[in-house]
Amino acid sequence: MNPIPAVKRNRKFDPKTFLATIGEGRRILVVSKDQTIYSQGDPADAVFYVQKGKVRLSVVSKAGKEATIAILSEGSFFGEGALAGQVLRMGSAAAMTSCELLQVDKKAMMNALHREHTFSDVFVAYLLARNIRYEEDLVDQLFNSSEKRLARVLLLLSHFGKEGIPEAVVPKISQETLAEMIGTTRSRVSFFMNRFRKLGFIEYSGGLGGGLQVHSSLLNIVLHD
Repeated sequence: MNPIPAVKRNRKFDPKTFLATIGEGRRILVVSKDQTIYSQGDPADAVFYVQKGKVRLSVVSKAGKEATIAILSEGSFFGEGALAGQVLRMGSAAAMTSCELLQVDKKAMMNALHREHTFSDVFVAYLLARNIRYEEDLVDQLFNSSEKRLARVLLLLSHFGKEGIPEAVVPKISQETLAEMIGTTRSRVSFFMNRFRKLGFIEYSGGLGGGLQVHSSLLNIVLHD
């Protein structure tokens, strides 16, 4: 009796290709600086992946107070609450710079996660890493001074410690946004930024209105007791 031939397997799935190309339920969005990607209260029907640029996530309270939750860069997912039963967006997302995003419809994302274990591994690993980051943020808020919190945020925005090379210039970010992120006032942020600049930890590219150069020496503020 001839053995039953094995079913021919599909070609190897490549998560990087999936996240870099369009296809069923996937499309590329080119978003201009300051353009809204979605607003708080919009239907939660898709997940987004940042291919290029930086995205700001924020939330507004019933009293109208706005808070910055996170600033995301290349390789980040957001809007994944759609996969966990979220019907409406809990917050807003906007482009801080010109962005290229992959928008994946909820159904297409769920299908890919169920079918492709390599992709689900990548996605889960990202979520776990971000959860660790959120825990670190909470500890930072509870136990560190506003000066240390600001230094840490600037180092994170410059990708310090990621592949060992800080980003050349952090795109312009307002002091109001930095104040929201670390839970202090704009005047305190201004005071610390001026201090960091005088100490040579940071410098402005193209003047105060330009991008921000963050030097690794700023780590001294975070490590100093």
